[in-house]
Amino acid sequence: VSHRGRLVLEYYARGHNANRLANIKSASKSLIAALVGVAIERKLMAGVREPIARWFPELRKDPEPRKRAITIEDLLTMRSGLESTSGGNYGRWVTSRNWVRFALERPMVAAPGTSMEYSTGTSHLLSAILTKASGKTTHQFATEVLAQPLGMTLARWPRDPQGIYFGGNEMLMTPRQMIAFGELWLNRGRAKGAQVVPASWVETSCRPRTRSRWDPDREYGYGWWTQTFRGHRACFAWGFGGQYIFVFDELDLVVAVTSATTVSDERRGYRRQLFDLLETHILPPHA
Repeated sequence: VSHRGRLVLEYYARGHNANRLANIKSASKSLIAALVGVAIERKLMAGVREPIARWFPELRKDPEPRKRAITIEDLLTMRSGLESTSGGNYGRWVTSRNWVRFALERPMVAAPGTSMEYSTGTSHLLSAILTKASGKTTHQFATEVLAQPLGMTLARWPRDPQGIYFGGNEMLMTPRQMIAFGELWLNRGRAKGAQVVPASWVETSCRPRTRSRWDPDREYGYGWWTQTFRGHRACFAWGFGGQYIFVFDELDLVVAVTSATTVSDERRGYRRQLFDLLETHILPPHA
């Protein structure tokens, strides 16, 4: 727990410690989204309304015209309209020979920019675009524009068969690094006296544009979730099993949580237990 930029609480269990890397699972999507914001600010990408067909010319020959209308923003908000590569399709996707092709070849289940279809494949497409736009691997680009300005070393994480770093899953960070990333968002993209991520991107990332079909109280912006806890609005990164980076702007508060990655945080009410811990012992009563 970090309050006003100072670490005020730290707890590790079961042999873990401050230096042990954690698999942050889908909380990785928030970092990928941050990289997109930096790439746009550096004019490596035209903007969120840019059609992804610019980066995947094969879409121009696709018989499904709606695929040519998918934009960067649609990927950021999980509203590409493509059938999900998560859930029942996840295994087939990550064992396929070409993850990008598999994701792009999914049938359309909705018009782009309409309903949210949670899919790690859409975030992986962003990693592929970042690789093409920057001329560097996603790890190299993330190291240059995020990790080094924050004074950290970013561990390597898995890649797809074509060498593209997994976009939206399996990134590795220590809890303190997670706190540093959360503080970057809390400070409107500034760290160590430098503007690391554009302030406007931080703000727009946490602006709700769609919502979870499973929980209408949980909304989604550009790679970040938003939800109210004990009357306080949080913008947060979230990964399978219970990996979280909560940013409470009005409280000047950042909370990082790591958990087992082998079971869902829905099991035995674990997610609710985490939220109860947050609301009962960390957050103040809402005024």
